[in-house]
Amino acid sequence: MSRYLKQEAAKAGSPLRGAGVDVPAFDSARWQARLDELLAAHHVPGAALAVVSDGAVHELASGVLHTGTRVAVTPDSVFQIGSISKGYTATLVVLLAHAGKLDLDAPVTDLLPDFAVADAEATKTVTPRQLLNHTSGIEGDFVSDTGRGDDCLARYVEGVRDVGLTNPPGATMSYSSTAYNILGRIVEVVTGRTWDEALKEMLCVPLGLAHTMTLPEEVLRFRAAMGHMGEPGEDPVPTPLWNMLPRSAGPYGGICATAGDVARFARLFVDGGRTPDGSQVLAAEAVEAMLRREVEMPDQWYLGAHWGLGWGLFEWDGVRGFGHDGSTFGQLAYLRALPEAGIAVALLTNGGAAAPKVFETLCRELTAELAGVGMPEFGPATEEPAMDPALFVGSYRREGFLMTVTDRPAGEGVLRMKYEGADGLKDTFEPLFWNLVPVSDTPSKTVFAGRRNDKDGWIPVVFYALADGSRYVHFGVRATAKSG
Repeated sequence: MSRYLKQEAAKAGSPLRGAGVDVPAFDSARWQARLDELLAAHHVPGAALAVVSDGAVHELASGVLHTGTRVAVTPDSVFQIGSISKGYTATLVVLLAHAGKLDLDAPVTDLLPDFAVADAEATKTVTPRQLLNHTSGIEGDFVSDTGRGDDCLARYVEGVRDVGLTNPPGATMSYSSTAYNILGRIVEVVTGRTWDEALKEMLCVPLGLAHTMTLPEEVLRFRAAMGHMGEPGEDPVPTPLWNMLPRSAGPYGGICATAGDVARFARLFVDGGRTPDGSQVLAAEAVEAMLRREVEMPDQWYLGAHWGLGWGLFEWDGVRGFGHDGSTFGQLAYLRALPEAGIAVALLTNGGAAAPKVFETLCRELTAELAGVGMPEFGPATEEPAMDPALFVGSYRREGFLMTVTDRPAGEGVLRMKYEGADGLKDTFEPLFWNLVPVSDTPSKTVFAGRRNDKDGWIPVVFYALADGSRYVHFGVRATAKSG
């Protein structure tokens, strides 16, 4: 397929798959061999891969669920999908909004009268839309174990009144898991169901997602993956606990599923809100609203150049796509989809430091073969732009985390960033260090590529200023203000 055809099809809004182009058949045997090869090369114990292509869901599995038991991964094995769960919560909220049961642009307090955060003005003004597109400014990593009862989300939201802001609402995009738990509570209040029940009734049952669940007693009915931890190049070891997340983490990270079920959920957006039997679960205009650019990301690479309602959004060779990553204690999950090409790729893994490399390789090769689309790579510039490193040296702090940027000796990169716990998270993990190499410098932002060592891939680190002149760094999809 020519690049011209891909760009023109995207511009016209017509699917590539309807452009008279032959879609290659999915070669299960070859992709199985490739999956096996990559897991072995990168020390990933096990994984399940599901690919939506030519109107079907193709499911593969490789490796073991637990290196101690050596039980094999099968396509019906269940993994923790972490923050990909946010896409499901967002869909529930948009379904309710499209049905006229809530207004995305009205204050959250209209739905949750007792809702409050530490900032009084934000309490009055934050909207569900801002929660969905990560512009609420609410500190994003508030974890609270409020028990196993059906009131866990109500109790979680009570605790949010002590949570501060990373930035003023609407000023920038900063990823917030806290925001998605607030959305989960909104779902409960509007539906009169627990978030778990609403998920089943509104999405799992209509979509036939029989291997998607939220509670550990449900997971026990199936083969379940155990997380593993380890350094790059080493064989990882099983984590001491299956899952550290409390039930209250459900809306932002608590779903467990097979790769096939994740792909079937993604197919809802690939197929304009319809199920394979033609049922319209999500209105086409609601699908388009979720995939519409809501906010530009300071970091244009990590999960996409823009954020919509629940999804990171990107363009590869002019073809629109959406996706999300997820991580829990020793498990990593990935989803990318190109609706105009009829493609979705879901990879669920049970650990290994190099799991991201496995996904990047598979996704790049699959989308190239099945859609003729090139997945971009991120890394240092061929010629380093001239800049003054002293502009970025200093401390950057948000609740629970501290980043310290220092100059580097000649020949050892440009900057060094130390990432450690602060406040209640002080000394809870060993500090992490990244060497930063410049990528680009513009009046609005300066981009560095960072990595911990030669075995790691490059990740974006973006320095920029808000409209009021305050300095920030965007790292890990989160905004952190300069504090010193």
